[in-house]
Amino acid sequence: MTYYTKAKFIMSAPDIRHLKEDKGIEVAFAGRSNAGKSSALNTLTRQKNLARTSKTPGRTQLINIFELDEDRRLVDLPGYGFAQVPLAMKKKWQLALGEYLQKRKSLKGLVVLMDIRHPFKDLDQDLIFWAVEAGLPVLALLTKADKLKSGKRKAQLMFARDAALAFNGDVTVQTFSSLSKSGVKEASVILDKWFELENDSNEA
Repeated sequence: MTYYTKAKFIMSAPDIRHLKEDKGIEVAFAGRSNAGKSSALNTLTRQKNLARTSKTPGRTQLINIFELDEDRRLVDLPGYGFAQVPLAMKKKWQLALGEYLQKRKSLKGLVVLMDIRHPFKDLDQDLIFWAVEAGLPVLALLTKADKLKSGKRKAQLMFARDAALAFNGDVTVQTFSSLSKSGVKEASVILDKWFELENDSNEA
């Protein structure tokens, strides 16, 4: 888990043509604009201001790259679905998101963040189906888990895990809370696997 504290912002790009060389390993974070994506990135890296958070959903308008080391990067993709922004700008974000997911060879895993109270909306499902078709593993994080009491939280997790079976792919579902820090360890274990850190005692 401490490995992710090394994360540092290196650049923002409007599309993949402005990114650095397509090599190494990238893990991307995607989700609806109000899913708590920036907060989750800050929690996983134990940094308060790594990813910019805002009370106004949809502020992530660019592809933001955070470097862990010279071969490994976390990628914060533009939020989708909710933001109150002009349609032309929204289409531009969607194009950048789609291009990155379809063409970036260093992409090795996709974290899809969803509010635990509203999981698997249409755009979330579209994204996961695409990832499965591309052979990418997916970690579906049910964020804001602290908003529900224990019984309801467990019921939502069971519902989401059952729903995930329909994707017929490598889709793991976990609860997550940036406030209580629950789910951080479980998410880190999956990221370790994707970043090929499992057997590297010097990195872990």
